[in-house]
Amino acid sequence: MAADYPQTRLDPRYSDPQATATAWSEAEAQLARAELFWISTVRPDGRPHVTPLPAVWADGALHFCTGPEERKAKNLAADRHVVLTTGSNSWNKGYDLVVEGEAVRVSEDGRLRELAAAWEAKYGSFWHFEVRDGAFHHGGGSAFVFSVAPRTVFGFGKGEPFSQTRWRFE
Repeated sequence: MAADYPQTRLDPRYSDPQATATAWSEAEAQLARAELFWISTVRPDGRPHVTPLPAVWADGALHFCTGPEERKAKNLAADRHVVLTTGSNSWNKGYDLVVEGEAVRVSEDGRLRELAAAWEAKYGSFWHFEVRDGAFHHGGGSAFVFSVAPRTVFGFGKGEPFSQTRWRFE
C-alpha cells in the first residue's frame, strides 16, 4: 500500500485552525477497538433504516452479521450501500467515525471461520459461531456475514481542537 493511501484531507471548514488531519492508522485502530456500531441501510421504498450492531475490523474492512430475515438483510438484497458509525455520545470530547461503502456477503466457509474466531476473540464466548453452508450459526439461528470495505471515511474530533478528517479509498 502506498504511503499516501488512502487520500487524507483535513477539512478546514469544519476544523479549528490548529487542528491536524488524523492519521489513518489511528482511525483504523479505533475501528478495531469499537464495540458498537450503528448501521444505516435503505429500505426498498427508499426510507432509511438504522440499528446498532457489533462489528469486527479485519483485513481493511468492517464485518457484521445479520439474520437473513432481518430488515437490514432484506434492505441489502435490494441496495448494498451502507453507512456504519461509531464513536462517543459526548459533544466536546472523543472521536467519531463514519464509514461509507458497499456490503458484500461473505460466504466462503474458510473465511467465515476466520471471522468467527475474530468475533469470539473480540466479544467473548457469547459470540461463538459455528460455520456451515456459507453462514454463521448460533443458538438455532443462522446469520449472513457482510464485509464493508470503506470507500470514504469521515473522522470527527470533538473538543479542543475540533476537526474533520476525510479518507478516500477510491
